[in-house]
Amino acid sequence: MLNASKFLVVLFAFCSVGIWGQSTSDKLKKEQARLERKIANTKSLLSKSKSNTEASLNELRVIENQIIYREELLRNYDNQIRGAELNIQNKEQQIALLNDRITKLKDQYKKLLLYSYKHRNKYGKMMYVFSADSYYEAIKRNKYLARISEIQQKQFLVIQQNQALIKSEISSIEKEKQYKVLIIGEKREEKEAIQQDKIKQTEAYENFKDAEQILLRRLREEETKKDVLRRKIATAIRKEIAAAEERRKKAEAARKKNTPNNSNTATEPFFAETKEAAKLSASFEGNKGKLPWPVDKGSITERFGKNPHPTLKNVTTNNRGIDISTPKNAQVRSVFRGEVTSVLNIPGAGKVVIIKHGNYRTVYCNLKDTYVVSGSKVATKKVIGSLLSKDKQNMSVAHFEIHKVTGNSVVCLNPSLWVVH
Repeated sequence: MLNASKFLVVLFAFCSVGIWGQSTSDKLKKEQARLERKIANTKSLLSKSKSNTEASLNELRVIENQIIYREELLRNYDNQIRGAELNIQNKEQQIALLNDRITKLKDQYKKLLLYSYKHRNKYGKMMYVFSADSYYEAIKRNKYLARISEIQQKQFLVIQQNQALIKSEISSIEKEKQYKVLIIGEKREEKEAIQQDKIKQTEAYENFKDAEQILLRRLREEETKKDVLRRKIATAIRKEIAAAEERRKKAEAARKKNTPNNSNTATEPFFAETKEAAKLSASFEGNKGKLPWPVDKGSITERFGKNPHPTLKNVTTNNRGIDISTPKNAQVRSVFRGEVTSVLNIPGAGKVVIIKHGNYRTVYCNLKDTYVVSGSKVATKKVIGSLLSKDKQNMSVAHFEIHKVTGNSVVCLNPSLWVVH
């Protein structure tokens, strides 16, 4: 005979399956929302560029990104549909199991009712108790009758609970089916959108193929500007390191002058961090993967390291940071609190702001205007300037780098591993 404790075990098992399925579904929906935000960003960038007669390489890269995001979204939809189908199958199995359980419970309940009907005469119950051979036997018979009554009530309650659970599962199945239909509709729309994006991509690619020599010339010009930018940034950081070392040496000399037996005084290592700087370094490093973007929204159109040219075969570019295509003249912000150490003006490449975060440096390039000066203290997401824009283009490109200073060496890091995507 099934009792209430067994029912609770079954109910817990059903709930556990439901919670696990819900957790997976929630993750997929969050991923869907993230991809939809990315697609909305790329659509916004492209819609603002439709008025231009000349497509840019950045627009082609944005189209490529949009195709990638849409294909990821399609895979997400496939996973959600499969998840919905599995949920429906699981719930149908649960309903079948519950129906079988209710059939057994009703059969047991029927027997209890028949027994109760046969012994409905209270005198009959009393005679059953009083006919016992001993006092202890009479007590046992009375407890037995009370137990039968208790079991009868529990069986009725368990039947009600199973019926309510079945009703809930059926309602849940209907919701899963409706959601599945909705996702399939959205999937169909995304497939059509991908085809349209590929048509745009092909058209843009053909336009660039006709201007290969012009592209090669522009690429060489851009690489020259990048070389100048690299040297300027490296020089600025090394000057700052040298100035810090000079200050340290002066402070050390003054300390030795005022310290007896200075011949036995230990020398601090090169470019030693202050406690405050060390704390800031640790805090910056602790936020790896959680830093905000240097712009409010956009799409990464050139990644860290080697990047294949979108139209020229066997041609690659080498990027020391990441390039983010964003709305025209967008504002740039600091990704973490720190101190501005340099504001550079590079002809043909705009302005550059370098911010110190302990032994880390963040670099913000392609700025038209800057709102900070060397020595300025900035907070996380503090606006530090606005971006340049090229003629006939409604996009701007933010170039962002992260460097780590260790002793007298400077290492370039991949910003994609540090900022939230």
